[in-house]
Amino acid sequence: MPPSSPGETVLSSSARRGAAVLLSAAVLTTLSACGAAPDPKPGASGDAKSAVQPGAAASAADFGSMEALVAAAQKEGKLNVIALPPDWANYGEIIKAFEAKYKIKVNSENPDASSADEIAAVKSRKGQDRAPDVLDLGIAFARSGAAENLFAPYKVTAWDKIPAGQKDADGRWYNDYGGYVSIGCDAAKIPTCPQTFADLLKPEYKGKVALNGNPTKSGSAFGGVYAAALANKGSFADIQPGIDFFGRLKKSGNFIPVESTPATVEKGETPISIDWDYLNAGYAEQFKGKGVDWKVAVPTDGVYAQFYSQAINKEAPNPAAARLWMEFLYSAEGQNLWLKGHARPVLLPVMTQDGTVDKDAVTKLPQVQGTPAFPASAELDKAKATLAEKWDKALS
Repeated sequence: MPPSSPGETVLSSSARRGAAVLLSAAVLTTLSACGAAPDPKPGASGDAKSAVQPGAAASAADFGSMEALVAAAQKEGKLNVIALPPDWANYGEIIKAFEAKYKIKVNSENPDASSADEIAAVKSRKGQDRAPDVLDLGIAFARSGAAENLFAPYKVTAWDKIPAGQKDADGRWYNDYGGYVSIGCDAAKIPTCPQTFADLLKPEYKGKVALNGNPTKSGSAFGGVYAAALANKGSFADIQPGIDFFGRLKKSGNFIPVESTPATVEKGETPISIDWDYLNAGYAEQFKGKGVDWKVAVPTDGVYAQFYSQAINKEAPNPAAARLWMEFLYSAEGQNLWLKGHARPVLLPVMTQDGTVDKDAVTKLPQVQGTPAFPASAELDKAKATLAEKWDKALS
């Protein structure tokens, strides 16, 4: 997951519109038309005894009931997660809520790992008790991992409510939450904060612009380059203009090779950070009153957004806990916890329709201009390959 991988499933847009749109019910209703996921409740799937082993269960019904799934997960007693920073999309609170609700210990390893690291851990720790049970991945890695048969098919209770374009038909991965590429800026240090990618080339921003990682490995950084491509006459099929843009930004001295993190933001090392809007919005709250006046703008000349995806390790050492984690994340409670972290959960439209959405959290989402669209898998794969081949050379 975070800083995840190139090519997460996207909500992006190359078309620009003047009307401000909040990526909430109105925008996302076209992606989904059903109700929100219910909270897992004992007996929700019947009382029959489970007929399969936890690692082979493809739904809660295979355990016989939700109560049986909870019991099986509690018997395992733990869940191994990886690459989940506590300040990323509110994962810290999500983990605590899961532990408190089910009395299952969550072992969180290497919070700042990438999607590539997650896949490597699945492969290198096969058969080990410390292997990750669940994964939060960029869509390119979710697809490649599914193709390599690394993930267990599992359809959560909310399966039918996840839009068809946001999930693997066999249940090996499904999208969870998303956000827009944005420009974060410390107004306490920058007199006039940039609002567009074009602004970033101004000489006043020399030595001040950073990305959240390397775009060949980091989903947020990949999003920044893709958004820059859309802002410079590129397209979903052509990310090269985005690479060229950062080459110019580096040559001008504006772009600095420092990975933007909460620590670098607080220290003033990265006063301008291109990152997901939910992370930048989180910084604004986190550093309020600490001498950092963090402003967030979704650039109107490069509107790009995308989802991350969830998957279960096929060889999960705690397979029941892994499945219960998925049920929790796709319940109204889990989805609203992502929303509280300024991320846009995949079930936001249907939760808005059925009244289970946290309305106060919706009002705090950064506003955007543009309507999301979805590049094809082949376009994402091409963009990923182009970055791998040309990024380092462009910045040398």
